[in-house]
Amino acid sequence: MAKVEEADMQAMVKKEGGSFKIQPWDWFYYAEKVRMEKFNLNEEAMKPYFHVDSVKKGVFYSATRLFGLKFVKRNDLPVYNKQVETYEVLEADGKLAGILYLDYYAGPSKRSGAWMNNYRDQKMENGKDIRPVISINFNFPAPTSTQPTLLSWDDVSTFFHEFGHAMHGMLTRCTYASLSGTSVPRDFVELPSQIMENWASEPEMLKVYAKHYKTGEVIPESLVTKMKNASKFNMGFVTTEYLAAAILDMKFHSLTYPAAINTQEFEKAEMDKLGLISAIPPRYNSSYFQHIFAGGYSAGYYAYVWAEVLDADAFSYFTRNGIFDKKTADSFRKNILEKGGTEDAMKLYRQFTGGKDPDVNALLERRGLK
Repeated sequence: MAKVEEADMQAMVKKEGGSFKIQPWDWFYYAEKVRMEKFNLNEEAMKPYFHVDSVKKGVFYSATRLFGLKFVKRNDLPVYNKQVETYEVLEADGKLAGILYLDYYAGPSKRSGAWMNNYRDQKMENGKDIRPVISINFNFPAPTSTQPTLLSWDDVSTFFHEFGHAMHGMLTRCTYASLSGTSVPRDFVELPSQIMENWASEPEMLKVYAKHYKTGEVIPESLVTKMKNASKFNMGFVTTEYLAAAILDMKFHSLTYPAAINTQEFEKAEMDKLGLISAIPPRYNSSYFQHIFAGGYSAGYYAYVWAEVLDADAFSYFTRNGIFDKKTADSFRKNILEKGGTEDAMKLYRQFTGGKDPDVNALLERRGLK
């Protein structure tokens, strides 16, 4: 697929009168040209349908349908910033599941990116279930007097993603704080977050929350179709550059002797064995590949795509019976979200699937590689 994508871009170069061979630094520039020609998808045209409040309603709606949760806004709880919203999260029977903080906007001292925090972990203490206090944090542009906060599709996916982490931290039912919530192996922790992204693009969900902030009009089918078609674009590149880096990480950690090696030569030799095309280097070259020896991902960079294998396979169980099927949702909650790190991750996954191992085909189909 990566070679097909390279050929499409090479054709674009020729169409524009060029005669050079596509190089790594050309990829994104020409990929965008091909994307616009094939799908004519202008992401700016999508933003009016994704007002931050509408997306929040969609996120809450998904949790209510899946897990029976209710979100009650509280204006009396302490916040560290006046723009932060607080919600009491209640079970269907009215019992407290936890407290959720939503911190939407960028700020001068705020770190970049998006993340989930546990201010208080769930645990049992003196026979009492101490419920968690969770925050999800973003860097969306704050609204102005003339411009509301409208999200890109990437921002929408991020909202659902971080909310998935919040559900993992919120619905946990463990004895010890050190094992509750997201205290699971790194190649498993992204399953609850990444699976939530699937609901964001489902037509049934889009009708609920993707509404024009001025008119209330539901996002047009034509735009949704373009989104769906474009979602598989450039996946040859995305998959190849990532897997190349994951394999490089493993190759360094598979050395069984003290090695005085030239890292560039080592990297080139290993990538040549893979047959990596010259236009696609690994996502990170060895000299600045921080994940190899820092940050807890040593020999574990593969975890991101393994979690995608899990989430694509797990979501296929929902799509078979309806994306809000109660039996499937209850099983996912009981076997994945509630258990934290109390049992082996694959044992938990097999309990959810009825004993089946994850199947890579669901991810290959989602990426258009099968």
